[in-house]
Amino acid sequence: MFYYEIALLKSPLNNLTYKSENEIEIGTKVAVKLQRRKVLSLGIVIKKVEEPKFKCVEISEVTNEYYDKKMLEVSHFVSQYYVCSLGEALSVYIPFSSDITDLKQEKSFNCEINLSNEQTKAFDFLNEKKQALLFANTGSGKTEIYIKIIEKHLNENKQAILLMPEISLTPQMQKRLEKVFDSSVAIWHSKITKKKKQEILQGLQDGSIKLIAGARSALFLPYSNLGVIVVDEEHDESYKSDSKPRFHTKDLSIYIAKKFDIQLVLGSATVSTSSFYKIPFIRLSQTYHDTSKKYSFDNTDDSLSVKVLNQISKTLESKNQVIIFLPTRANFKYQICTTCGKSVECPYCSVSMSLHKNDLALKCHYCGYAQQIPEFCPSCNTGIIKNLRVGTAQIEEELNEIFKDKVIKRFDRDKVKTNKQLKTILNEFNKGEIDILVGTQMLSKGHDYHNVKLAVVLGIDSLLNMNSYKARERALSLLIQISGRSGRKGQGEVIIQTKNEEFFEHYLNESNYEEFLETELEFREDLYPPYLKMAKVVFAHTNGLKVKDELDKYVSFLKQNKDIEVVGFGQCAIFKMANKYRYEIILRSSNVKALLTSLHSITSPMASIDMDTIY
Repeated sequence: MFYYEIALLKSPLNNLTYKSENEIEIGTKVAVKLQRRKVLSLGIVIKKVEEPKFKCVEISEVTNEYYDKKMLEVSHFVSQYYVCSLGEALSVYIPFSSDITDLKQEKSFNCEINLSNEQTKAFDFLNEKKQALLFANTGSGKTEIYIKIIEKHLNENKQAILLMPEISLTPQMQKRLEKVFDSSVAIWHSKITKKKKQEILQGLQDGSIKLIAGARSALFLPYSNLGVIVVDEEHDESYKSDSKPRFHTKDLSIYIAKKFDIQLVLGSATVSTSSFYKIPFIRLSQTYHDTSKKYSFDNTDDSLSVKVLNQISKTLESKNQVIIFLPTRANFKYQICTTCGKSVECPYCSVSMSLHKNDLALKCHYCGYAQQIPEFCPSCNTGIIKNLRVGTAQIEEELNEIFKDKVIKRFDRDKVKTNKQLKTILNEFNKGEIDILVGTQMLSKGHDYHNVKLAVVLGIDSLLNMNSYKARERALSLLIQISGRSGRKGQGEVIIQTKNEEFFEHYLNESNYEEFLETELEFREDLYPPYLKMAKVVFAHTNGLKVKDELDKYVSFLKQNKDIEVVGFGQCAIFKMANKYRYEIILRSSNVKALLTSLHSITSPMASIDMDTIY
């Protein structure tokens, strides 16, 4: 009889011991019985152990799927660093299948891209440094460099990954990659069908697919000979997982590349402060077109001021297109009573609900609760509700009233819910069938809009004034990214609604972004990442008193450790979410080991831990 430790997939439980009459290879996926459960649970054989003193259940099934040594090593790291069980860490991976053995013939590729002198310098630098950062201005041709580097590895019969922060980037990138790599490239994200996923996994293992381009999950496929990982728009916070395990895909890519000697290229026009500080970089500023932009500011409180409307009219008259950015979807973000001053809150979350006129409803963007629009204030029953902070739907509605003969569409998560909708709206816009595109942060995600000559940025101050050490970096980076969508070919104009003109005006020029990063690093020294490690622990429960007691207990416990600092604790910014009361503790330390030891000692079922929090 053989005895094995099994990590249960997606389970917070520690590894359990099972027995088998036959020897099983480490990494094999198996099915096992768990007490009180009728359905078999899936697990991974982690290691062979001596016969324990307690009675063991036999492994029920041995599958033909397995996790290789690299997957197991990375999962052990994720489990330790991001504070989760090994089963939860392994669950992000898709395993190999021992059924696939038919290896396709090697292919050679020629992208026929001629790099400029500056691009060639960057290409050589990235190859020489092995793990490096491409700090590339908007429109400077970083994608051409990515393709040349990927081509080099594929011609050496290796595999490549091109990571993008969101699937909204994939349609345009897909066309460029397929033009060069044809059927050897596959696009991977959560919206593709189960059948398509199986075809891609088959192709990746039999060698017919060599390049995977996609979102976070593309990093966790069964690669047998990975040569390069490219992380595009590396600054984007979409790379941070908001569910357990709360890993950061970019940071994990750096870890994997260094551990297994894989080439890594991080790229962005607005590189993150942490990458700028930690990773050797090369600046790429050459542009192929006249991408000079004219910036102007609008400090009025009206979203669609006279200045904005006049410029939209001029742009449309010259047969060019306009994009308008807002940080908020729906019609209005807040509904405030003119009599008692209270907002209309979600009954399950301590947040104001957003107005969705088309659905005749108020909706909570956190738990999904919806209700009819009240005629009078639900708190005082007499006051009239006034709407505050405009959203994309409201701007779209107002523009339709003013520009009746123009096509105006929204580009946000209320309107774009499927990959097909995404492709349709981007194709329509690039064909000139849409005059004005109104959207949220999805607008900033690296799309190449050919005929946009005006970008209007509204509500950027709400991001700048957020309660976070990263607020300035987020706001400026987003503004530069959106500005980069205007004037991709020829002159472009950007109008920014802000009360902080001085700050934005100085740093808006992309050549000044490096100066901003250096200033930001000075501000963060001895206080914030990348100099210190930070973590957030959130306690949540339907019983408010119970969860408060749990918070107090752990605050006292953590304060005893002199190697970590309890920066703050108390109610979360959104105190109640999905009917649970929420409290948080913010921790920081220059001693990673001490911080992780403390986090691993938090065993409360109410707690969720976020290492390297981006609060």
